[in-house]
Parts: sequence; structure tokens; C-alpha cells
Amino acid sequence: MSALEKAPLLAHPSRKLKTRHKYTLVIHGGAGTMDKARSTPELRAQYKAALARALMAGYAVLSVGGEAMDAAVAAVSSMEDCPLFNAGKGAVFNVAGKNELETSIMLSRPPASHPSVPPTRRGVGITLLTHVRNPSTLARALYLSPETAPHTMFSGAAAESIGGDLGVELVDESYFFTEARWREHRRGLGLPEEPLPYPSKPGHDDRKGEDNSWVPLDQLPTGTVGAVALDSRGCIAAVTSTGGRTNKLVGRVGDTPVMGAGFWAEEWPVKGWARRVWRRLRGKDQKVAVGVSGTGDGDYFIRLGTASTISRRMRYLHEPLSVAAKTCVEELRRDGGIGGVIALDNSGNGECSRRRSSHMQTLIGVMRVGAVAMPLNCSGMYRGVVYEDGMPKTAIFDDDELE
Repeated sequence: MSALEKAPLLAHPSRKLKTRHKYTLVIHGGAGTMDKARSTPELRAQYKAALARALMAGYAVLSVGGEAMDAAVAAVSSMEDCPLFNAGKGAVFNVAGKNELETSIMLSRPPASHPSVPPTRRGVGITLLTHVRNPSTLARALYLSPETAPHTMFSGAAAESIGGDLGVELVDESYFFTEARWREHRRGLGLPEEPLPYPSKPGHDDRKGEDNSWVPLDQLPTGTVGAVALDSRGCIAAVTSTGGRTNKLVGRVGDTPVMGAGFWAEEWPVKGWARRVWRRLRGKDQKVAVGVSGTGDGDYFIRLGTASTISRRMRYLHEPLSVAAKTCVEELRRDGGIGGVIALDNSGNGECSRRRSSHMQTLIGVMRVGAVAMPLNCSGMYRGVVYEDGMPKTAIFDDDELE
């Protein structure tokens, strides 16, 4: 027990309370045109189970005091390994029948486990990957290696080469092949679906990492997967990964690796004595932190700078997270872009935790709860959230409740 915890409540009124944030993880598995009427209970259950696995992978990190960065990467890696989602193993094909993957990471502050990372490092975006099994792990590796990889955006073979030297797993291009994504690629171009470049094995199911002809819930997807985590120290990390949009042009770059468009994270000090006093009385932090990961038609996210605009509306218009996020998603709809975002901040109300004994009351510290937003402007977005209680809650369609 620390000296602060042992001290009487009123003995040292000038001392600062120790602040602990209630860790939270929110994820998405892509947004777009999903037909609830043609979905089956079995397929919905498979998607929700995959979302729950991703949430619990990140929760396993946060629950033992781990970094937001590592929790978000764990959650995204889980979805990258699942062919149901348009990232990693389930990535869609471009117009030439190839997989070109993208990823990104951004933190509101450097992770406590790597204090040598400069605060100005902020994040990394990577595009045109063809051999990285889990692109999100490459984003983490490059972010943590500012001397080896000092830039903000990377692409292609050069990024993969650096990643290989840093221990990131590389695979053959055939790893990313799934029959379902191949057939939708060929149908979209009006071309014969067979012969398959990598024939499937009888009885295999690529939802379990194998190959067979199954029909995904989202047809011709444009979405991504993403995670935003708040750890107990108040750091927020946003991680995003995607295969891009089905039948995109070769070399197309979407919003996922573009900082400010498809992802964002930052923190800033609250200005103005009135606001600082008000936040102190409400038990809120004197710094605001936020993280955003987007999914949908990335070209519109780029044009509007959606992810960073959410943060700017919070910072300069003093909008709550829910209002800022919903406004920006509606701006996408106005311009013709479908999609949604997940966003998380650290600005929930504080809760003072006290410990009583027979002779004194001790103030342990302030526990702060972040706010979560998951607005969408289309028929569905795979999404979920888990708090400190360890109960994952997920939803798919726009009218679904988290459960």
C-alpha cells in the first residue's frame, strides 16, 4: 500500500489523488450494406462469437494492467485471423485478383512500457502489404522503432522488409486466399469464378482458417476492422486493419493508413479556469484523450478527414464524444459515403474510491470511466465493447442493441 493510501483523508489536502481509469475496449469488424433479411441465425452467431473472441483477446491484456496499444493489437489480430472479416486472412481482392492490405496505429500518448518513444511520434500508417500475416503487428513494430522507421507512412515491400527484421511474421500470398472472397471478386467483374487459383480441399471451412464456398454476410465489402482501447493509465490507442474495397484499382490507398482520415488518437489539456474547475468538481481529468477508428467507404473519410474532425469538434466546439462522432458520420452520409466509426474518450465522470477501517477513512484515488460512441449511417456495422466486468457485448445491424 502506498503512502497516499495509508494517509488519513484530510491529513494532506494539497496532495494529488492517484487517478485510475476504468479500462475499456471497443471494436468494429466493418460496416456497409448488410441484409438482415437474408442472414441466418447461425451466421449471425458466428460473427458475434468472432467479435466476442476479439474483445476477450484485448480484455486479457487490459485486465492485467497491460497497455492500450497491446490490447488493441490483440483484438485486431484476432479479427485478422478470422476470414469472416475484411482484414488479414479474410481480405478482399483488388481488380487484378491480388490482396493489398493496409493498417495503422495511433496513441494519445507514448506507452508507459516504452518511455523512449517521443510524444511527437503519434502513430504510423502502412499500405500495399502483400506478405504480412497480421498487419496490425507490423504497425506496432514500426511505431515502437522510431530510429529504424522514423517516418509516419510506409508502403509495400520496404515496410515488410523492415518488419521481417523486427520479427513480424511474413507469409506467402496464398495465405490470404479464401474461396468466398475470390468468387465475389470475380462476380463483381462479371468474370468466370472458376478455375480457382488455389483449389479448396473437400470438407474444409475457411471460417475456421480453411477453404470452402460459404457466403459472407457482407457482400462486396468496403469495410475494415478496428479497435480503440483505454488502459488504466489513461492512454488511448486506435488500431485499424483492412483489405480495402473489393475490386479496387491496383495500388489504391484507402483511409486506413491515412492519419486523420480513418484513424486518430490524441490528448490535450483543458483550457479556461471555469472549465477546469467544472471538470474537477465532476471528477473529470484535466486532460481530454480520444481515439477513433473508422470503417466504410474510405475515399469519403479521406475527403472529410473524418477521424480527426471528431477530435477537433470535441476540442474546439466542446462537443461531447457522442455528438461529435454522430455529426461526422452524418456528414459522410450527406456526401454519399456509407460507414461508421468507433470512438472512445477518457472523460467520463470520476468515482472516488474509499477504504474504511475502525479508526480512519482512506481515499484511494479517482477512478474515471471513458465514454464510447459507435454511430453508423448504413444497415450494419459489426461492433462490440467490453468494460472491466469482462462481459463482451456485440451487435451487427443498425437497429441491434448491444448484448
